[in-house]
Amino acid sequence: MALLIHLKTVSELRGRGDRIAKVTFRGQSFYSRVLENCEDVADFDETFRWPVASSIDRNEMLEIQVFNYSKVFSNKLIGTFRMVLQKVVEESHVEVTDTLIDDNNAIIKTSLCMEVQYQATDGTVGSWDDGDFLGDESLQEEEKDSQETDGLLPGSRASSRPPGEKSFRSKGREKTKGGRDDEHKAGRSVFSAMKLGKNRSHKEEPQRPDEPAVLEMEDLDHLAIRLADGLDPDSVSLASVTALTTNVSNKRSKPDIKMEPSAGRPMDYQVSITVIEARQLVGLNMDPVVCVEVGDDKKYTSMKESTNCPYYNEYFVFDFHVSPDVMFDKIIKISVIHSKNLLRSGTLVGSFKMDVGTVYLQPEHQFHHKWAILSDPDDISSGLKGYVKCDVAVVGKGDNIKTPHKANETDEDDIEGNLLLPEGVPPERQWARFYVKIYRAEGLPRMNTSLMANVKKAFIGENKDLVDPYVQVFFAGQKGKTSVQKSSYEPLWNEQVVFTDLFPPLCKRMKVQIRDSDKVNDVAIGTHFIDLRKISNDGDKGFLPTLGPAWVNMYGSTRNYTLLDEHQDLNEGLGEGVSFRARLLLGLAVEILDTSNPELTSSTEVQVEQATPISESCAGKMEEFFLFGAFLEASMIDRRNGDKPITFEVTIGNYGNEVDGLSRPQRPRPRKEPGDEEELDLIQNASDDEAGDAGDLASVSSTPPVRPQVTDRNYFHLPYLERKPCIYIKSWWPDQRRRLYNANIVDHIADKLEEGLNDVQEMIKTEKSYPERRLRGVLEELSCGCCRFLSLADKDQGHSSRTRLDRERLKSCMRELESMGQQARTLRAQVKRHTVRDKLRLCQNFLQKLRFLADEPQHSIPDIFIWMMINNKRVAYARVPSKDLLFSIVEEETGKDCAKVKTLFLKLPGKRGFGSAGWTVQAKVELYLWLGLSKQRKEFLCGLPCGFEEVKAAQGLGLHAFPPVSLVYTKKQVFQLRAHMYQARSLFAADSSGLSDPFARVFFINQSQCTEVLNETLCPTWDQMLVFDNLELYGEAHELRDDPPIIVIEIYDQDSMGKADFMGRTFAKPLVKMADEAYCPPRFPPQLEYYQIYRGNATAGDLLAAFELLQIGPAGKADLPPINGPVDVDRGPIMPVPVGIRPVLSKYRVEVLFWGLRDLKRVNLAQVDRPRVDIECAGKGVQSSLIHNYKKNPNFNTLVKWFEVDLPENELLHPPLNIRVVDCRAFGRYTLVGSHAVSSLRRFIYRPPDRSAPSWNTTGEVVVTMEPEVPIKKLETMVKLDATSEAVVKVDVAEEEKEKKKKKKKGTAEEPEEEEPDESMLDWWSKYFASIDTMKEQLRQQEPSGIDLEEEEVDNTEGLKGSVKGKEKARAAKEEKKKKTQSSGSGQGSEAPEKKKPKIDELKVYPKELESEFDNFEDWLHTFNLLRGKTGDDEDGSTEEERIVGRFKGSLCVYKVPLPEDVSREAGYDSTYGMFQGIPSNDPINVLVRVYVVRATDLHPADINGKADPYIAIRLGKTDIRDKENYISKQLNPVFGKSFDIEASFPMESMLTVAVYDWDLVGSDDLIGETKIDLENRFYSKHRATCGIAQTYSTHGYNIWRDPMKPSQILTRLCKDSKVDGPHFGPPGRVKVANRVFTGPSEIEDENGQRKPTDEHVALLALRHWEDIPRTGCRLVPEHVETRPLLNPDKPGIEQGRLELWVDMFPMDMPAPGTPLDISPRKPKKYELRVIIWNTDEVVLEDDDFFTGEKSSDIFVRGWLKGQQEDKQDTDVHYHSLTGEGNFNWRYLFPFDYLAAEEKIVISKKESMFSWDETEYKIPARLTLQIWDADHFSADDFLGAIELDLNRFPRGAKTAKQCSMEMATGEVDVPLVSIFKQKRVKGWWPLLARNENDEFELTGKVEAELHLLTAEEAEKNPVGLARNEPDPLEKPNRPDTAFVWFLNPLKSIQYLICTRYKWLIIKIVLALLGLLMLGLFLYSLPGYMVKKLLGA
Repeated sequence: MALLIHLKTVSELRGRGDRIAKVTFRGQSFYSRVLENCEDVADFDETFRWPVASSIDRNEMLEIQVFNYSKVFSNKLIGTFRMVLQKVVEESHVEVTDTLIDDNNAIIKTSLCMEVQYQATDGTVGSWDDGDFLGDESLQEEEKDSQETDGLLPGSRASSRPPGEKSFRSKGREKTKGGRDDEHKAGRSVFSAMKLGKNRSHKEEPQRPDEPAVLEMEDLDHLAIRLADGLDPDSVSLASVTALTTNVSNKRSKPDIKMEPSAGRPMDYQVSITVIEARQLVGLNMDPVVCVEVGDDKKYTSMKESTNCPYYNEYFVFDFHVSPDVMFDKIIKISVIHSKNLLRSGTLVGSFKMDVGTVYLQPEHQFHHKWAILSDPDDISSGLKGYVKCDVAVVGKGDNIKTPHKANETDEDDIEGNLLLPEGVPPERQWARFYVKIYRAEGLPRMNTSLMANVKKAFIGENKDLVDPYVQVFFAGQKGKTSVQKSSYEPLWNEQVVFTDLFPPLCKRMKVQIRDSDKVNDVAIGTHFIDLRKISNDGDKGFLPTLGPAWVNMYGSTRNYTLLDEHQDLNEGLGEGVSFRARLLLGLAVEILDTSNPELTSSTEVQVEQATPISESCAGKMEEFFLFGAFLEASMIDRRNGDKPITFEVTIGNYGNEVDGLSRPQRPRPRKEPGDEEELDLIQNASDDEAGDAGDLASVSSTPPVRPQVTDRNYFHLPYLERKPCIYIKSWWPDQRRRLYNANIVDHIADKLEEGLNDVQEMIKTEKSYPERRLRGVLEELSCGCCRFLSLADKDQGHSSRTRLDRERLKSCMRELESMGQQARTLRAQVKRHTVRDKLRLCQNFLQKLRFLADEPQHSIPDIFIWMMINNKRVAYARVPSKDLLFSIVEEETGKDCAKVKTLFLKLPGKRGFGSAGWTVQAKVELYLWLGLSKQRKEFLCGLPCGFEEVKAAQGLGLHAFPPVSLVYTKKQVFQLRAHMYQARSLFAADSSGLSDPFARVFFINQSQCTEVLNETLCPTWDQMLVFDNLELYGEAHELRDDPPIIVIEIYDQDSMGKADFMGRTFAKPLVKMADEAYCPPRFPPQLEYYQIYRGNATAGDLLAAFELLQIGPAGKADLPPINGPVDVDRGPIMPVPVGIRPVLSKYRVEVLFWGLRDLKRVNLAQVDRPRVDIECAGKGVQSSLIHNYKKNPNFNTLVKWFEVDLPENELLHPPLNIRVVDCRAFGRYTLVGSHAVSSLRRFIYRPPDRSAPSWNTTGEVVVTMEPEVPIKKLETMVKLDATSEAVVKVDVAEEEKEKKKKKKKGTAEEPEEEEPDESMLDWWSKYFASIDTMKEQLRQQEPSGIDLEEEEVDNTEGLKGSVKGKEKARAAKEEKKKKTQSSGSGQGSEAPEKKKPKIDELKVYPKELESEFDNFEDWLHTFNLLRGKTGDDEDGSTEEERIVGRFKGSLCVYKVPLPEDVSREAGYDSTYGMFQGIPSNDPINVLVRVYVVRATDLHPADINGKADPYIAIRLGKTDIRDKENYISKQLNPVFGKSFDIEASFPMESMLTVAVYDWDLVGSDDLIGETKIDLENRFYSKHRATCGIAQTYSTHGYNIWRDPMKPSQILTRLCKDSKVDGPHFGPPGRVKVANRVFTGPSEIEDENGQRKPTDEHVALLALRHWEDIPRTGCRLVPEHVETRPLLNPDKPGIEQGRLELWVDMFPMDMPAPGTPLDISPRKPKKYELRVIIWNTDEVVLEDDDFFTGEKSSDIFVRGWLKGQQEDKQDTDVHYHSLTGEGNFNWRYLFPFDYLAAEEKIVISKKESMFSWDETEYKIPARLTLQIWDADHFSADDFLGAIELDLNRFPRGAKTAKQCSMEMATGEVDVPLVSIFKQKRVKGWWPLLARNENDEFELTGKVEAELHLLTAEEAEKNPVGLARNEPDPLEKPNRPDTAFVWFLNPLKSIQYLICTRYKWLIIKIVLALLGLLMLGLFLYSLPGYMVKKLLGA
């Protein structure tokens, strides 16, 4: 069905202009395109189409309006054409040409020509697609173009539709959510949170009262269902219907219902930090200590000696009680200090810091096992200083932290991949400078008393400003401050504060504070926080943090100076500021440093320097803004304020503040010359400036004082009546409207999205049909909104004062919104019925992102404050953001409250508003506000309710320019309001009995009425109609119809003494009927709806009510629908809710199962002895039988009772059911013990099972098999493992090596050594650790598989926790895996060849309580907590826990009375049990309870030393076991490994408490935490939680079957109890249960290896698949370990650690169970490690020779096992090695205790000489070898070291040459070996040290041999230490130089001279000989010559 209209032409138009037509039918309007510059004929030629859901009635109207279109002003109506569709209905095609009529219904010349067509072919229609809804495609395109060109919607501000969407808008009536189809009243949404305020109506648009709205949700559903060919309803788009389902509201904006300020209230926080170890610390041979600092608290770890990689594993807890803002700005600092002792503070190695907020924002509020990078703040060029591995968690009250499972964490630590950094922060952070530029401030308040100043002024005549401001900036734990500007309200600084920190910083906020310098103490004037996330973008197109230069506004306490300001906190930035304090011009820039630059100052100290001044105008051109406000109503004024005259003051900045504005803001005038004093504009009420400056107007900022009148006992109102006072203020601000406009556009998109998402949630919650369509509509709207943003935001690009942040933010907003629009479109296509919930979650992310983008970090115009003043004293205030009031000619850019009537609730300032004081309204003000540029002022009255005349202040010239000082309404309408108060539920308990005596008070305008008081109930059904007569409302009738004022409903508790207590408040809008409307469907009578009640910020119940406002016409009340007088006379003159409105009732039967009462506390000091339970619902009820002796048997003897009651057909309207427990005392007295209200009966309504469902299908067989080949193999392995001693499944060794390379080895728990033939290898712990490994594996597999990564992330943060809850896919994947590998416990089978660990049977480790996995075991028995006492307020810190006075166990079943026959006809139906068939008897039963406590993790330290000495205490009934003598000393992660047997009798003893206490030598032991387990629910549950079902059946060994009943017996029992056919065993290895067949192995081996036939395997398989059994199947509890949080009543809501345990229960009347499993902790095994140091090579030479200066070293080698530094062993010294070679042949012996499962060495030693007993430490097995250079007179020099992890260290090189540095750094792939496998290893290893540049260098190589023996082997085969007997090593062959020179000087000298200078000496000798010869020759030459000459 559709109606088509083809609008052809409009002719005879006058003048020339742009024309636009609007066609309206059934309240939906379409606009034509704009025809520009057309003369007398407008040729529209457009077709409009309405899909119509219900047949068109012949009296319906079609309306066409033609306008002159204006881009700037409102469109001007030319004329209207209306047509009754009678002829169209009859003929289905009509052509019309007719004239139009004008506003006064006079005919004008202009005529119009059109064609109307109506398709209604007997109700079937061809399928219509989205295009039909949205109008013609080409039209959309054209329309888009026209919008882009005009920048404006056609019709200016008439409709706020997204572009391109021909939107269906219901203008003419108020709609509440959900259609109101006649036949479907019940299905309507009853959860109507207030939906006030949608789109604005056009001013000139005549709105007719009777336009009905079409196409409601339900109609649409019907339509979709009726479509031909059963078209998929999902293809129908609902985008266009969105407008229908919300209240249309044009002139009112939504009030905010949450009253109390939540910021600033202190809360409990706990920061827990575990320092595990440090690695790669820079420095030689250090003694490191780690200091952990949170805020100002410091704690230190112990000191570890001479190591660069200390292992601590110490846990620190810091408790805080501060407000969230303060908490999240605290800095966590982890620093490593070297050689700290009592006398010296040590030297800082490096530190790491982040703020608490960063941790809190992490998933699960924690970092787990992450490495913090240390850097040196004093030397930023130095690079990283090492890593500290730690866990950091921040818990607030009520957060539960999921700590990943503390298992054997053996994964080789990948440091780079696990850095302590939030997601998205690069691991290589660079140093950066943060420049915070402080330019100047304005408008500071007075901060000193004026006494002295006045004296000075009188004598010297100097007039000083009374404030000495300076600015302080806090960032990342450092602070810097500017200089102090003496006596200046407008200080000028031009300074910059420079911080140096790593970028991106891990501190989110920078705090900028203006402070007043004072001799005594400086106080804050105002504080501003800069959120770095909002001023930067880390995306690939992102930008560094940048800000300004921009003004930021600071708010705080009121400006009047007092010595002790009670609101000083507000100035510190805590809580919402209540007044403008100052504004500061600042800028921020970040520069990334190049640390290699030598000129850089390397310190990170804060510096303060001069900054370059900036020009006046750079923050924006100053513009004159105009703020107008009209007070339409002031009511609900708290009577405690007294009846003095009241005025309201409105301020913006300091403008308008007459009481204490003081430093008047300057009005910018053209500058004359520099010395000229600026004129100050005195803004007084009567300033003589009034007409100066071209008729400049003075501001009027406060209303005239009016004396209040009494409304009722609590409230006054101000009698404004028809005269409404106005205020107006002129102010000057930099024109940065574009910022606010963009924020407003985003806000609009976000508001729409939020509203839409709330709708979808409501639809899902109330099970409405087709929520997916509504969601598609929402997404469509979102994508259109995003497109609209892109077209609007890009304007004003050339604005000179746009800062870099403006440009960058705009770019990133545009990118974000563009991508969001695309995502929304793709998401829209994916929305299907089953994915609605997931997609809804994704949309919530959109919403968060939009809200984040809308928050503008650079302020411009300050917020507006409205103060209520009495006697010039400020009493209460409201604060409205200026952007919400900002006017723009573009609809989307306008603030959401601009030109609308806003209901404001004034509240008390600061701390006074906390708690109950903040809940009472101080005043309710209906206020109209408008803010815009003065030049746009003519628009300022456009949104006021019509029908007023303006009253101006001044007479005379230029009158029109003046705004009015008051408005006088000439039109008034008289109404009657009927409030139908039906009932409320889940109210707040206000009395000590745990109940309340509630009544409701309804306020409308200035009248109020109360319902009657109903005593002792939290769910009152008042069923009362309140009638308010003669209500006078001012304004036009049709506007009141669309926009009635809101109704406030407050709920109070009547007290016999004193005044009533406030219990909550809600708002409603009445449905309005005008005098000329008929009181008939579809609008009347109104429907009851649920309204959420709020008390402060907390929800406090729901109110079910309806409200109608009926106009009293000229005929008086005779026309109103009659009020039937009181029906039930006994209620007196109270009128009940009339019949059409109250719900339709049917007869229901409520069956109650009374099981028993538990844990009842004393009432008024008396024990409860004879309790009874009363059940009441809707006035009917039933009482249980009396328990005659509560102590002996707290169960009821009559189990099932029932009563019949009339309940509404609509389940959502069902009243609550009340459960009360009374104690019957002597003499017929009754005392209330406690009560419980079941607010929703829905979960107890009986719904007959769907017999067609597959789970009911019992025909045909379904076969479930165990893979046949696997089990056999498995069994063989199992036998091998248990029976024969060769415990290991042989895997080819080479393959094992490959395996090892592939994945770094997992724990050795399950890799027993071959050398131990005697001991049965596996124990329970093997099973436990294997299970934890599997759990981790599963998590790892989930990660890469990336199942919808978004969703997975949430859970993967659980780290190593097992079962991931709620993620069905993940669970399915896991189940798959289980079925594959575990159905048989396989693993060695064909399908798992790569698993190298022998398969061990596993159990299930739950990372949470078993209850949460199995729905609290409430499958048929429910537990209701009985409450008594008042509900606490948040600040009392009281929780519901403290109000619980006992528990009622039972159940309910609700069904319509004639029960379907098939139920009662079923076999074995027992009518006495009604619907509760087959429940066990509740007679007392004796049970053996066996509690196994495995271990505790993360206990809260209880002793001063940061540790605890925990032991277990167990309580059950009268049994109290304290295992005090087995306490575990100084341990926060103790392994208990104990089981306890307790005999108990249910029901008297059913609550098991397992507590962990801290043992103290002196004084009583402290409770660390406890956990409570309700055993009874477990015992009786169908999930069979008595004893977990193991994975495999085994009669011996570590996996022995624990249950006294074998699987086959359990199966038989289950089948009998659930009336299931079976089990039928046979042939062997097969069993049939119902229609399921299970097959599996049929033989089992006993201890001796004999095979025997058995059915147990298949029976067990059937049990493990019991949930698949049709009709009755459910999951059975597997063999498991559960992890329960420990809580301490003194610290409610904060976890004190976790406890791993499980509980088995065995009835005493069954065969006795076997002995308990042995789970005692594994004893460490004693080993001896023998290390022989053979040689060293290439050791660096450190010493210079005394005589010769040559390099040498005196080498010795030192070694120790980690944690045993005090037992370090040294070789002898190889003196004087000249080549770096050293020979030792030296043996070290290291005995140690080792836990193979955890790969840790266990050390027991006393912590100090004062310790009482030894403390056990577990430390990784690491051997450290170091080489040293021995010095005789100074300390030895450290040369290098290597640390070998004995479980996986690089295999040594065969020769010294092959040994390289990379072996140790892991850069080359070296095979890793484990000494525990290899037993003996020999080779060369490199020794490393760091050089000056912090890089590793090779400083030597050592040849060593490692040999591991068990203690027994070592005893048999002893060896000597060093080179001693037995089995001595030979002496090393050292060269002669290795002697000490002063012992053997000649030898040394000989060596020195001979070796080194041999050739030199020979050369010298030869040369000397030569010289000698020459000398002799020269000497003898003359003689010879003479002889020769003389011839002698």
